[in-house]
Parts: sequence; structure tokens; C-alpha cells
Amino acid sequence: MSGSDLSSVLLKIESGIAHLTVNRPEAMNAIHVPVADAFLAQCQAIAQDPSVRVVVLRGAGKAFGVGGDLATLQTDSVNSANALISRLHEAVLILAHLNAPVIASLHGVVAGGSLSLSSACDLAIAAEGTRFNLAYANVAASCDVSASWSLPRLVGLRNALQMALLSDTFDAQEALRLGLVNRVVPAEALEAEVSALANRLAQGPTLAYGKLKRLMRESFQNTLEAQLEAERTQFIASAQTADFKEALDAFLSKRKPNFKGE
Repeated sequence: MSGSDLSSVLLKIESGIAHLTVNRPEAMNAIHVPVADAFLAQCQAIAQDPSVRVVVLRGAGKAFGVGGDLATLQTDSVNSANALISRLHEAVLILAHLNAPVIASLHGVVAGGSLSLSSACDLAIAAEGTRFNLAYANVAASCDVSASWSLPRLVGLRNALQMALLSDTFDAQEALRLGLVNRVVPAEALEAEVSALANRLAQGPTLAYGKLKRLMRESFQNTLEAQLEAERTQFIASAQTADFKEALDAFLSKRKPNFKGE
């Protein structure tokens, strides 16, 4: 993917925070194959950078994103859809497997594949006034980018089916009620809220975050016995890390721990 044009998805890494921005504002961040190429390449870059301790996903301009670019699917729809989806799915798997938590910063419109992508993130903060629509049924399509996996887990099966089958638009407060987002904040406070959360997580025990992410995600397909064994295994692995030792030393010394993500 090294030959991708990365201008449509920007990446800036500073102070342990990877700022990942879909940058096609003139099209409300509609995703076509060049965007998907760039998104995958930037996710690969994040995965290869050990300094990254949290990822923030944003959309440039007036919207987080309106999903797939339907105009580009009109010609040779099967091959175009396959190319688009395969790249986005690979990127979603990379983000899911990161130790670093992934935060979605949502504003404007969050629809179709962009809603699916935001649902694949670990945490989400939405600005007041944000509008959501899963939208696939409106174009006679089934979903992609993990929506059928993420949404039932986030909002429950009945709510996920309602979102999918009716494809109605709903607001940020309804998204909060459903559990689709963690917080709703005034639009003018979105950047500050996301930044505060990202900085907090960037100073945390990154390896432990990764173990917690995997345990939570894998619990739905595990038996209780298997999940208890996974918890035991991961806790013992955590106990061997430098951050665990630092946490115990800090607790006994009555000071704040200084985690290194190691």
C-alpha cells in the first residue's frame, strides 16, 4: 500500500496520539477506493509505530462521513464494492487488534459505512446536532465494515435490526440512549472533550488496554469457562509488565503511576 495517495486520509502522530482524519470534505468524506486505500495504508502505519497509545478517528469538514461513494459503485458495482470493502475490512481488523484504544469523534452526518466504521471503534463522542443513519436498506444493500458484528453488541439485536431495516435518521441523543456513543457534547466542545479523553488514555497502561479490548470483544463467543481461563491468562501476562510493577509501586508509595505502555 506504500504507493497510495495519502492526501485523502491524513495521519499525524504526536505525544502518543495518532490523529487519523478522513479528508474528503468536498464529498462529505464519502468513501471510494482511493480513500479506502489511504485509510488502510495509514492504519498499517499506526500498527507499525510503537509510540502510538491511542487513536482518534475524525472526518474533515462538515461531516464525519456519509459512507460509501455511491456514484463510484454505479459502474462495475461488483468489482468496485469488493475492492472498497476488502480494504476497509482489513483496516477494521488492524484497529481492533491494536492495544491502543480507538476513539471516534463524530459530528455532522454519520451514515452508511461511516457509521459502521465508527461502531468498530472502542469509544465514541458525538457533537450535539449529529445525525445518524445506517442507510444500507435505502440503497437495497446489506451492511459492511463490521456493522452486523458491532451494532448488535453495542445496541442489542432488536435495536440493531430497527436501525438496519428501517434506515431512519436519528439524532445524537438517541445514539446516546441506544449506546451507540459514550457521550454527547456541545459542538463547540467536541475537540476539547475528545482531546481530554485521548490524552488521558495516552498516559494509561496501553498493554493492559489491549488485553481488556480483546477480552471484552471475545467474551460474546466464549463459554464462561473459556472466558474465565482467558481472564486468568491475560491477568498473569499483565502481571509481568513494567506498567503493572509501576502501578503497584505507585500504590504502595501513595503516588500517581507513570505508565509507559510497556
